[in-house]
Amino acid sequence: MTILILGLIIFLGLHSVRIVAEDWRTATRARLGEHAWKGIYSVISLIGFGLIIYGYGIARETPVVVWAPPPFTRHIAALLAVIAFVFITAAYIPRNGIKARLHHPMTLGVKTWALAHLIANGTLHDIVLFGSFLVWSVLLFRASRKRDAAMGTVYPAGNGAATALTIVAGVIGAGVFAMWLHGPLIGVRPF
Repeated sequence: MTILILGLIIFLGLHSVRIVAEDWRTATRARLGEHAWKGIYSVISLIGFGLIIYGYGIARETPVVVWAPPPFTRHIAALLAVIAFVFITAAYIPRNGIKARLHHPMTLGVKTWALAHLIANGTLHDIVLFGSFLVWSVLLFRASRKRDAAMGTVYPAGNGAATALTIVAGVIGAGVFAMWLHGPLIGVRPF
């Protein structure tokens, strides 16, 4: 569990710089240059992510059951996972109505993904992992909305075609991941 927590501290700590130290981030990026900042950020992120994966794998070997989720929670989690995929897809398809309306769909996707997994999993390592991502995404979403308001950020209006493409691509992505990738990559088959 220690390695998992260390990975979460590194990964989410680094990804929290915009929440707690926006001015420092801006000054450091200016001092180092865009490429150096992104390079350092990427290396540290990968180290944290690797520790999360490794620590989670170790923690799964000796699970501590905190609560036993009822079987119906898997269905709720599956639905929320599809919604999370749609939100994440909305971050990448230009001029879709979801991004136009919600402004930070990637963060909402992480929040929805974390909530889905918290609902359906009751081991300590799951609660630590998904609970950390849920708290982080809530704080980041709030900070991002405040920053948008302070800067007067205006998001372009969405259109129906881009919104439909976003929803279809998100649902297909969720299906592909659930049916063929979740088992081999995560070790758990959702269906």
